[in-house]
Amino acid sequence: MIVKTLIKTSEYHDSVSLMLVARELSKLESVQDAAVVMGTEANKSILADAGLLTEEAGAASPNDLVIGVSAPSDSAADAALQKAEVLLKQKASSVQAGEFKPKTIRGALSSNPAANVAVISVAGRYATDEAWEALSHGLHVLLFSDNVSLEDEISLKKYAREQGLLLMGPGAGTTILNGVALGFANVLPRGPVGIVSAAGTGLQEVSTLLARHGVGISQGIGTGGRDLKKEVGGVMMLEALKALQQDDATNVIVLISKPPAEEVVRLILDQLAASVKPAVICFLGGDASQSALEKIPNVIPARTLYECALLAGRLIPDEVGDVKTFLDAENSGLAKQAQNLKARLNANQYYLRGLFSGGTLCYEAQVIWKEILDIPVHSNAPLPGGSTLPDSTKSRRHTAVDLGEEEFTVGRPHPMIDNDLRIRRILQEARDPEVAVIMFDVVIGYGAHPDPASELGQAVEDAQKLARGEGRELVFVASVTGTEEDPQSLSRTTSTLEHAGVHVCDSNSAAARLTALLVSG
Repeated sequence: MIVKTLIKTSEYHDSVSLMLVARELSKLESVQDAAVVMGTEANKSILADAGLLTEEAGAASPNDLVIGVSAPSDSAADAALQKAEVLLKQKASSVQAGEFKPKTIRGALSSNPAANVAVISVAGRYATDEAWEALSHGLHVLLFSDNVSLEDEISLKKYAREQGLLLMGPGAGTTILNGVALGFANVLPRGPVGIVSAAGTGLQEVSTLLARHGVGISQGIGTGGRDLKKEVGGVMMLEALKALQQDDATNVIVLISKPPAEEVVRLILDQLAASVKPAVICFLGGDASQSALEKIPNVIPARTLYECALLAGRLIPDEVGDVKTFLDAENSGLAKQAQNLKARLNANQYYLRGLFSGGTLCYEAQVIWKEILDIPVHSNAPLPGGSTLPDSTKSRRHTAVDLGEEEFTVGRPHPMIDNDLRIRRILQEARDPEVAVIMFDVVIGYGAHPDPASELGQAVEDAQKLARGEGRELVFVASVTGTEEDPQSLSRTTSTLEHAGVHVCDSNSAAARLTALLVSG
């Protein structure tokens, strides 16, 4: 095979356009593999693993567009690169020729003066200026963009608080305001539970689990993952919490985050104590603040997102039964299932690999694995004091990879939209003879891939075929975050995965527990 690359210096296209062009190239009969990405170090490492990294691509900068193809001849490779340029021009011209779209916040407001929320999703270097513009016009802001500096985040949030506005983000992927879903979100019933979350997939996981038990939400407010850091001070979680405490439609409050700074915990607890509304708090892995939470009568701590949803549902009369009994029964069933699955593995299959699209789900899995396993888990997004992967594109022993981290999403769509990177990684992990189980999450809903299970299911079948060709079996475990009403349908997604041989659990925490039990002891 001939490998050729084309470098477009300082050329920018949105990541979804790049994904679509790469897919169209891959469909060409003369193309074995193709990639259209920005020249970041992570992307170059992925190109190298795919056999698409040339000397020219290796020298590309993060601001350069890299188009790589492998084909049976020079002429076929050249034709594919020419096709890529044509497709990129077509994507750009179709955007320009589409319906009129205002190019500024001011222009958008002049055409829709009743708007009170701005959703900002532009490259990080422009996002701060757009957020300031929106706030100055009295708009609440969902700052979907990442790569915004910590200093800018602090300034924006302090100003927003002074103006009585919400600045949700940066990197806030999910928000549901008055039943309107923004970013990645799900079709949910309206109800009495209000959620504030510094974790987008954490908000999705809890809200969809509540929905499965017939419990709806009043609001779902994302704050961005850094909000509860000491430097930021939990500004938006506190403001959103105050809003829910005053909201007549909210009877139960849920707060979700990775472990906050202790100074921020005290501020949150003081605000919770100022209201009689019951609250369930899930600070994943935050053992230090657990005892402090238990001292406030109306606050219930939860260790996992699943437990959080069950506890919040229990506070709504006649919705969810005794949580401890429910979890004990589930854990017993998982232990039996793990014992049966272990019989399929060879003696030299030791390790688990987690490939996540949701950062919070990756973190929750690590919290559970830490409780069960004696061996540390390596990750590109480890627990505090955990083992950081030297190279995020290469697993070591037990590994959890958050494929939604910024290193993987510069010049590439988020893994909830594009399955390509995770498919490549599934096959990469399947080639390791010491791998016993591969776990992954599937997040459906608005903004997500229209049929992720079909693509991921095919990757699982290909990985199993590869492993069986070497005389071993692989176990695949997954969870689906979503509802039956989502465009992709919870039951249809689950059925497709199970048909491919995946063991689908009811929650991410259950999937993590089953995975750990398979390789423990």
